[in-house]
Amino acid sequence: MVDIWSGLTQAFWLVFTLDPELVEIAGRSLQVTVSALIVACLIALPLAALVAVKRFRARRLVIAVLNALMGLPPVVVGLIVYVVLSRSGPLGVLGLLFTPTAMIIAQVIIIVPLIASIAHQSIRELWQEYHDLLISMNVTQGQKIRTLLWDSRRALLTAALAGFGRAIGEVGAIMIVGGNIDHATRVLTTAIALETGKGEFALALALGFVLIGLAVAVNLAIHWLGRTEREGRW
Repeated sequence: MVDIWSGLTQAFWLVFTLDPELVEIAGRSLQVTVSALIVACLIALPLAALVAVKRFRARRLVIAVLNALMGLPPVVVGLIVYVVLSRSGPLGVLGLLFTPTAMIIAQVIIIVPLIASIAHQSIRELWQEYHDLLISMNVTQGQKIRTLLWDSRRALLTAALAGFGRAIGEVGAIMIVGGNIDHATRVLTTAIALETGKGEFALALALGFVLIGLAVAVNLAIHWLGRTEREGRW
């Protein structure tokens, strides 16, 4: 109980004084996670719409694979990315290992199936409503996809939020490919793991509370955006 109160006090003090190290770590966490989320959405959302609209032989297999990859162990993803980006790996010449870029790549691989699966469910239901109308209008495949993505944007925000939540709380893959290097690849989750290992439970709790605060803030922002849209403001 003492550690919890100490952590709360320290977290409040670190945030109130805008501790430079905390701001740096939190900023890097947001930078890596938001970058990964943007890339993942650019891949997952069109993919989800395409699978919902287009009929092809391996469609059910693609859907099954996406659903199965939602439970892909992050540590395995980190190991695969590490091997690919290591000096002896096929992309080792790029020198991306132990950089924020490697962390973004790992997070993208982890959250693309999650976002695509959630988005596919919403887009598929909307496609059932729009199918006859869009077919009668003789629109192209690309126009169908753009229409479905736009009209299901509120549900897609939820899918993106789920991806953000999983990405910002990731530690295993990030630790492997990032190396938890101070002032380079250290983020909130890896810093929490480090401080816990050192026995600095108060600081680890402080970092944890900051991480929770960031996640809650993003959740509230998404909720506000959805509520704004329902009220017809955009």
